[in-house]
Amino acid sequence: MAGFFKSLFNRIANRAEIDWDDLEADLIAADLGVKTATAIIDDLRALGRAISAEDVVETTRTHLLEKLPDDTLAPEPRIDGKPFVILVVGVNGTGKTTSSAKLGLWLRERGRTVVLAAADTFRAAAVEQLQRWGERLDLPVVTGNPNADPSSVCYHAHQKAIADGTQFLICDTAGRLHTRHNLMEELGKIRRTLAKQDPTSPHLTLLVVDATTGTNALQQAREFHKASPLDGLIVTKLDGSGKGGIAVTIFDQLGIAPRFIGTGEEPEAFTIFRKQPFIAEIL
Repeated sequence: MAGFFKSLFNRIANRAEIDWDDLEADLIAADLGVKTATAIIDDLRALGRAISAEDVVETTRTHLLEKLPDDTLAPEPRIDGKPFVILVVGVNGTGKTTSSAKLGLWLRERGRTVVLAAADTFRAAAVEQLQRWGERLDLPVVTGNPNADPSSVCYHAHQKAIADGTQFLICDTAGRLHTRHNLMEELGKIRRTLAKQDPTSPHLTLLVVDATTGTNALQQAREFHKASPLDGLIVTKLDGSGKGGIAVTIFDQLGIAPRFIGTGEEPEAFTIFRKQPFIAEIL
């Protein structure tokens, strides 16, 4: 049982009687959202008997199974041979650049060819970070000049991927503050630039969210979704803290499903979303 729910379990197990308000507050604190927390409480009350810690965990598990989407299908190379373009977006500090590299490794380990675009040009450290990852994981990285237009970096990387017959292009974009309108406009420009060489691209836009940031992540998802329609989430820092409930809330409120999960620092600590293991990680 993960950290948060383990402590909740212990607190309930040591109480003679359930305090329903406290329990609801605890479930909301797990980032499950008011609606899900209320539904769990209603089901527990409906049992009509003394509630155990096991009841709370099992009822929560049942609701998460109902709420979360089915297992993610892995992105497949395109039949026409053109690159499958993945746009990775998010605010700084969520693990966005690292997740871009880990996703590249995950695809390559499945026999796919991959190129990374270092389009977070406003933060020189992000370009260097992606280059280091590229060297470490033996993945090619396309960079521009310092402070280059991010959309031009994506354009040239896309050009290279098309010319080389590379199956996947992953664009690591600037760590955008979701409150900054001009940075959101930049995302729209990147999308339009990619579409010049392939009107169907980008094919997958993933928002990186930190599992430990809670409701901030919901607001980020809402704002990014307006600026650049999202196809899914990469949920990072899901490493036994018992957090991660925010992914349930984002899917419930916005219909944006978790697609990949980061569970630690190592490059291999990254996996495609599977419902049962994800719930086990939270609970």
